[in-house]
Amino acid sequence: MTLLSGPPRVVAVGAAMFADSLAAQAVPVQQVDWRPPLGDEGVETDLARVLADPRLATANATAVGRLLAAGAELVDVRPASEALGLARGSFLHAGPPISWDRASGPMRGALIGAMLLEGLAATPEEAEKSLASGTGLSWEPCHHHRTVGPMAGVVSPSMWMFELRDPVHGGTAWCSLNEGLGKVLRYGAYGPEVIERLHWMSDVLGPLLQKAVRARESTPVDVKAIAAQMLQMGDEGHNRNRAGTLMFLRELLPTLIDSGAPSSDVAEAAKFIGGNDHFFLNLGMPACKLACDAARDVPGSSLVVAMARNGTDFGIQVSGTGDRWFTGPANTPEGLYLGAFGPEDANPDIGDSAITETGGIGGFAMAAAPAIVRFVGGEVGDAIEATRLMYEVTLAENPTYQIPVLGFRGSPTGIDVTLVTRTGILPHINTGMAGKVAGTGQVGAGLVNPPASIFPDAVAALAELAPPLG
Repeated sequence: MTLLSGPPRVVAVGAAMFADSLAAQAVPVQQVDWRPPLGDEGVETDLARVLADPRLATANATAVGRLLAAGAELVDVRPASEALGLARGSFLHAGPPISWDRASGPMRGALIGAMLLEGLAATPEEAEKSLASGTGLSWEPCHHHRTVGPMAGVVSPSMWMFELRDPVHGGTAWCSLNEGLGKVLRYGAYGPEVIERLHWMSDVLGPLLQKAVRARESTPVDVKAIAAQMLQMGDEGHNRNRAGTLMFLRELLPTLIDSGAPSSDVAEAAKFIGGNDHFFLNLGMPACKLACDAARDVPGSSLVVAMARNGTDFGIQVSGTGDRWFTGPANTPEGLYLGAFGPEDANPDIGDSAITETGGIGGFAMAAAPAIVRFVGGEVGDAIEATRLMYEVTLAENPTYQIPVLGFRGSPTGIDVTLVTRTGILPHINTGMAGKVAGTGQVGAGLVNPPASIFPDAVAALAELAPPLG
């Protein structure tokens, strides 16, 4: 049979209306989901140079291989002053670097709350004035200190930190303890109830967890194993962590009980962890941070090793370009709102928690958690399709993080900036939404994509580092 024999057959590219019209006339038609590459007219030259780089295939195989092989064990719980060497007046925050004058409402609110927590100001007004002047104060991205923080991600010296270690590559990563939902510091709230809760976490919860974790020194909690199991139980590791939280509590409860602490403190801690469905998020995040950090600094690799937002900017880092940030304006999530809040109340995207998507879970594993749509919006089919689409822009399937509804296929893992730029398919992130006014707290949860411009920007940087064509 030749192409000219038989009935007409059509391959349609672009808008679906052409294919729909032909199908209505019973003409066989194949719709191809093609999109022009992201970026300006120079992007094709940059892509050609990167794709012709003889290091690319091997570099990406090395980087994603390290990411997939990384482990994550909980080895300690310590104050940030001790674990990170964080001095009085020094803070960490989520996302790329940000100055006070460009900081969003929730970022400002969290820094104000941290000032109150540390006794550096007596009132929110005094804290804001000091932060605006910057005298004797400093703040840097969590990622610059092997740390990740959800939402505003603010870490101050007295906050206690989970300390995770990668037994395969030897890396270490940290994350603060999760406060719960609603009016909490990470969403920019700083009222008396927020500060009181943080003091209890520093005075009671942190020391209790430290005793329990250190008692398991010979058999540390395997956080990666819990993350793998939670995907089999309806969690996706970003906005749904219910099963992960309860499995973690089950692992630690015997040593909590045997810690010798007052039974009332143990009961209060167990009640707090068990009643906070997001408690495991702050363990899953540093587990993904360990995996992504293991993939860093491979010359020629186009693998994304960090996605992070500070409420103003969205930034990515790429294995082959070192610590350089590629940034663009953060988009505002679309989803479901709490109470009387609406779109006008939501701040643009914020937080280091997109490290979960960077590591292959979260929005990339939504198909494992169809119930997540009741929290972030959409339909069950949307969650499955979101995961399917992410295979188009990733380098591997993670054999540890398997998705039952997809026949236990490994989650799409290892975002490739060349694939994102060529296809125009942007990573899917499911996230909480913070109120844009400092002090508001959480206003909802939803879905968001990074700004498109940052991926061709990263490709251009890789092109500059690639050998000349020809």
